[in-house]
Amino acid sequence: MSRRLVIIPTYNEIENIERILRNVFSQRASFDVLVVDDNSPDQTAEKVKELQAEFSTQLFLEIRTQKSGLGTAYIHGFKWALARDYAYIFEMDADFSHNPNDLIRLYSACVKQEAAVAIGSRYLTGVNVVNWPMNRVLMSYFASKYVKLITRMNIQDTTAGFVCYQREVLEAINLDNIQFIGYAFQIEMKFKAYLRNFKIVEVPVIFTNRTKGESKLSGNIISEAVFGVIKMKIKSLFGKEI
Repeated sequence: MSRRLVIIPTYNEIENIERILRNVFSQRASFDVLVVDDNSPDQTAEKVKELQAEFSTQLFLEIRTQKSGLGTAYIHGFKWALARDYAYIFEMDADFSHNPNDLIRLYSACVKQEAAVAIGSRYLTGVNVVNWPMNRVLMSYFASKYVKLITRMNIQDTTAGFVCYQREVLEAINLDNIQFIGYAFQIEMKFKAYLRNFKIVEVPVIFTNRTKGESKLSGNIISEAVFGVIKMKIKSLFGKEI
């Protein structure tokens, strides 16, 4: 068993799942993968089960009964990882918006730069986003700036979803106390690591918009992020558990 686990949440990713898994398993370092599938009607989980015959020691699958949000999928995966001997736990999308080749770079930031949290950053060296509509680029970019302003975290890409956590970070955070399930989940996890004084390092990556399947981003998710950040900051100022 590798000590590195990549968690990939899925919902209707049949067009991407096999290719992304084969790409992760072809990396020069060994990674295990946990797919957390929300009972995809397109048979994503069935394809993962087929691939488990080929990657029996590296590929794992957890199927949830319904679509319950990105945050809860990652929390499910975090708890699964902590129940086992994984030292480095990664978040990654199934749609190739996150390049599997960058997994090594995130891992290296944890090992060589002693980062407790390594973030694949779209905005560390400008705006490194490919094939996104301009309105979405602007929304994401200014959302990260807004979060940085409110929280005072020195992070350029506060909403990034391509992240490596050292085990100790997830052990220090009360995962049952995570409030947000959508876009704001990524912000909340970084903010909690920041408040606990863990070293956070950003690694520049190129984010590429999916070419297959449909985006899961919605207006409700964005609203959660905008108002959730203020709520988190106020609670931290009053010394409440976050």
